[in-house]
Amino acid sequence: MSAEEPLFRVVRGVPTAEELAALVGAIVVRSRPAAAPPPVAESAWSRSGRPAAATPLAGPGAWRASGLPR
Repeated sequence: MSAEEPLFRVVRGVPTAEELAALVGAIVVRSRPAAAPPPVAESAWSRSGRPAAATPLAGPGAWRASGLPR
């Protein structure tokens, strides 16, 4: 592709400069690979709301173990 050849062209209508800028911005954003979100540090408080496999579900001591920190 030569430097003179456009990357895209408008085939219908007469867009304003702002509309063309929005189109170019959308194309640029869509052409970039999606970045992975940064890892979130998990706190003891957030872990306390999830059931754990090590916590007894039933039996002696299950009630007491359910309220203890892991």
